Amino acid sequence: MSPTRLLVLAWGNDCRGDDALGPAFLAYAEALADPPGVTTTFVGDYQLQPEHAIDLHGHDLVLFVDASLDARLPYAFGAVEPAGTATFSTHGVTPGVVLDAYRLTYGSPSPPAFQLAIRGESFELGEPLGAVARRGLDAALGFFALLRRRASARAWCGLLQDSSQHSVAADAA
Repeated sequence: MSPTRLLVLAWGNDCRGDDALGPAFLAYAEALADPPGVTTTFVGDYQLQPEHAIDLHGHDLVLFVDASLDARLPYAFGAVEPAGTATFSTHGVTPGVVLDAYRLTYGSPSPPAFQLAIRGESFELGEPLGAVARRGLDAALGFFALLRRRASARAWCGLLQDSSQHSVAADAA
């Protein structure tokens, strides 16, 4: 049986306090070995772009990771659905928009996708990661280890149902 091809796409600004959660998550997660049966590709960026739809191609499962002011502590995990929302600028591109761009580009549904939104509180220019963000990052990395050991859409949906966690809205940034 071929391995599950997992894509982890994280974004954020290292210069804006807790907005650095995405890049920080990626730096730690990339250092972890893949469990048996999983091959992980990591992609990081300053912000999501419609062009990230190309990164999804050839993967079985996608995890979007970003900081969030709205996520409950320490993080929120949920399914992402395609959202054909047009925005004024690319700064408003959400995971749902990337999924829809995939559909439009490849003429087929995107791979199953989920979002890990890590709670942040301070996004000021020049600030470091705050204490709450660091605790959330640690918790999210622990949860990510579980996700990788159970790398399938069915298992991840089961985690949502088992923990009574809600889906991350497709338009949540």
